[in-house]
Amino acid sequence: MKLLYKGKTKDVYDLENGFYSLQFKDDVTGEDGVFDPGANTVGLTIEGAGLACLRMTSYFYNKLNESGVPTHFVAANIEDATMTVRPATVFGKGLEVICRFKAVGSFLRRYGAYAEEGQDLDAFVEVTLKDDERKDPPISKDGLAMLNILTPQEYDILEERTVAIAKFVQTELAKKGLTLYDIKLEFGRDAKTNDIILIDEISGGNMRAYKGDEYIEPLTLEKIVLEDVI
Repeated sequence: MKLLYKGKTKDVYDLENGFYSLQFKDDVTGEDGVFDPGANTVGLTIEGAGLACLRMTSYFYNKLNESGVPTHFVAANIEDATMTVRPATVFGKGLEVICRFKAVGSFLRRYGAYAEEGQDLDAFVEVTLKDDERKDPPISKDGLAMLNILTPQEYDILEERTVAIAKFVQTELAKKGLTLYDIKLEFGRDAKTNDIILIDEISGGNMRAYKGDEYIEPLTLEKIVLEDVI
């Protein structure tokens, strides 16, 4: 097993059998010791965060695979905190696709002159470049095409699938009395078929969920969502 990449919250290994292994860590993104799924630096370490992330990711990916959504997920090993995935290539140097149902986080910081905190948004989709140095700048559909990162047709697929996946997660959380404010997803091209597939994770670490006006921390969110599963 060969280490390919050390990430903020996961390390990637080549299993040399056609699959990769993602090792989940307890590091989470944020600033000044405060968790923020939109941050591009590791802000703190939460014991058990990696395992909680894997459990939720496995839960949602299994459901998405069953419903026919193309993903890189193959299997999860909860004991080792690892996930086996199909290899995929990212768009450019990596994109993050955010679906927003409420105005919070970086959206509010950018557009606070026109929006109020918690204001309803109609599954607003925005794409940002994965670029820590430039603080993950947003980029438009035309910009992505002009820079040869993806085609307009691929953008449409990304947007459609992002909304569908986000609304699926929103519905699952609503069953637990929770409100999904936003979620960050990643996509890539399947290394064998070149099809666009969902990659990375779906967990408390890349979404904001509330119960009423109370923000639910990632570990607590995992316990609520999986209380009838584990």
